Amino acid sequence: MTTTPNAKIEEARFVAALRRRDERAFNRLVLRFQDRVYSVCFRFLASEEEARDVAQEVFVTIFQKIHLFRGDSKLSTWIFRVATNHAKNRIKYLSRRHDRDQDSFDDMPVQPSSGRLSSDVPRPDQEVEGRQLEDFLQGALRSLEEDQRAVVILRDIQGLTYDDIAEVTGLNLGTVKSRLHRGRVRLKEALDEWYLGRDLTRSEKET
Repeated sequence: MTTTPNAKIEEARFVAALRRRDERAFNRLVLRFQDRVYSVCFRFLASEEEARDVAQEVFVTIFQKIHLFRGDSKLSTWIFRVATNHAKNRIKYLSRRHDRDQDSFDDMPVQPSSGRLSSDVPRPDQEVEGRQLEDFLQGALRSLEEDQRAVVILRDIQGLTYDDIAEVTGLNLGTVKSRLHRGRVRLKEALDEWYLGRDLTRSEKET
């Protein structure tokens, strides 16, 4: 979607307020982006606690380094770049220390409401199956190569344009599209296997 001149002017004023360390402007920014930043972090890390910590670090970084934002891209694109880089760095940090404590969706008192890979499941008899599918898809997402995972998260969950994803990831447009395609294919294959296994289990129970 094309940004209108008025929207660009409004964003420039907002960024100027952030650079002045305007507390109200920063609070507005947090309210506007906190759910989406958390969602990006969670989809990378698959841990509610780690995602919260990294999301907080993202906003601290934005507050400290807003002067580095040149305005060549949209503010939201820059924020997603910061969030993506922080999440990738935390994965490397945890991997080096072999201390990756994944949260299970079954143990979560409240499941993430933003950026869900599967639809909400309103029927009580499908609640357990819905959690299992969400958990399975999160695992399948983690199994993707890092750049594939990034473009799938940014495109299919966050709804960014291809151009914005190229800005966030530093990849060229063709590479973004090809990695998105490969990531989607792998996720579809994993999902097909999950449904096949579920159907086989049901058939065994019925016989």
